[in-house]
Amino acid sequence: MISHGKDLKIFSGNSNRALAEAICKELRLPLGDLECGHFSDGECFVSIYETVRGSDVFVIQSTCSPVNDSLMELLVMIDAFKRASAGRITAVIPYFGYARQDRKAKPRDPISAKLVANMLTTAGADRVLTMDLHAAQIQGFFDIPVDNLLGSPLFVDYFKARFGDDADNTMVVSPDVGSVARARSFAQKLGMSMAIVDKRRPKPNSSEVSSIIGDVQGKRVILLDDMVDTAGSLCGAAKALVELGGATEVFACASHGVLSGPALQRLEESVIKEVLFLDTIPGKPGVKSDKIKYLSAAPMLADAISFIYHEDSVSRLFV
Repeated sequence: MISHGKDLKIFSGNSNRALAEAICKELRLPLGDLECGHFSDGECFVSIYETVRGSDVFVIQSTCSPVNDSLMELLVMIDAFKRASAGRITAVIPYFGYARQDRKAKPRDPISAKLVANMLTTAGADRVLTMDLHAAQIQGFFDIPVDNLLGSPLFVDYFKARFGDDADNTMVVSPDVGSVARARSFAQKLGMSMAIVDKRRPKPNSSEVSSIIGDVQGKRVILLDDMVDTAGSLCGAAKALVELGGATEVFACASHGVLSGPALQRLEESVIKEVLFLDTIPGKPGVKSDKIKYLSAAPMLADAISFIYHEDSVSRLFV
């Protein structure tokens, strides 16, 4: 018996409507009738044009650029559903903004990821479904259930099909020490060895490679990260792997393609042959690159939504 809501309804904000529509297509459900707009002074408003009383509501909204507008839209939508007597409200946040502000890096810093967690809970969210949090401990910032899906299985399927027969000549590389656990699991699933790029950050959005841990000489390498923002770290690591390590080809993949500032130009000018992203953040409108490819996260998110609605275990998606 499903006790939390009489039916399943999916709604979307403005940040990534295409992904929401793809999820609905996977689930064979219509996207909920909701208008999310802005008044002339910038305030956002939400109007729900169908009943949600007692329903199990899933609100899909990546908190990507414009980050604060996307976050505020999500909070207002959650509040609207709560006041409309929804049975349960799940915030589906494919890309969780502010996740990099998860600790105090220096005195008097805020911990903004915790603040966002508090805001979502206060607005009325009953649970959160997200993908590849920058730091897994952010799940502990919430006092409600959080399901943090991993995008790596989608990349595993892609690279197995492409390089599975040549695993001995291909290596997975972690772009920094903090991503070692993620890269190790990825390499094990692909049956490949692993290397690490050791770097330091003299200032935000800037990094310098100090050494490469592992032998990538004559190897094809796959850089794995959770997100690419300005692409400085990724492109710097790729350059070091070729010039210092002697790698023959560099591929890269990351769940979230933030791609702010000079990211696109850096990727185009880099030694990276191909970059894979998930569609947790929509691609830049009007910008096309032969190097950048997107895989759809919709099937995985749709499965997770279905499991949550039917009160089944979501853990099978982490394999």
